[in-house]
Amino acid sequence: MPLPKENNYTTKDIYELPDGQRAELIDGTIYDMAPPSRLHQKISTRLVSVIDRYISDNNGKCEVYSAPFAVFLNKDDKTYVEPDVSVICDPNKLDDKGCSGAPDWIIEVVSPSSQRMDYMTKLFKYRTAGVREYWIINPMTETVQIYLFEGIEDSVQYTFNDEIPIGIYPGFKIKISQLLR
Repeated sequence: MPLPKENNYTTKDIYELPDGQRAELIDGTIYDMAPPSRLHQKISTRLVSVIDRYISDNNGKCEVYSAPFAVFLNKDDKTYVEPDVSVICDPNKLDDKGCSGAPDWIIEVVSPSSQRMDYMTKLFKYRTAGVREYWIINPMTETVQIYLFEGIEDSVQYTFNDEIPIGIYPGFKIKISQLLR
């Protein structure tokens, strides 16, 4: 897990970090981020490509972004995250700084150092902020945990070999193992 720097930090402190240092801010606490692995980057890059192509082919209004992309979950300056993949369907949330408010769909690819953060801290923050769908992709166990927060809340686990339905896009499915070929 990234080591927290406890204090009452703000997004101003995030922007004052030295060049190349990445961190996230959750409720005023800074969490340093380790560089992602090659597999982590391969999964997130291919997901962005597949999702972007789906949106484009279906004349969708949503936009997909990969990390580092700033997401300001709350209406304050105490929380700043960089999800691996963010899908935003409300253009009013987007500006030159990033996304102000909850993306509709967030995907995090787990690293050994980020498991607690992704499965606990971010799960709670994303749910309470209004994210509609949250995926946690775990390359170590080859599983994908899906959380649906809209309507009747649900959680389902899939393997990399399953066709995974996307809650915000009925009819669209992704098979992680196909992305890794």
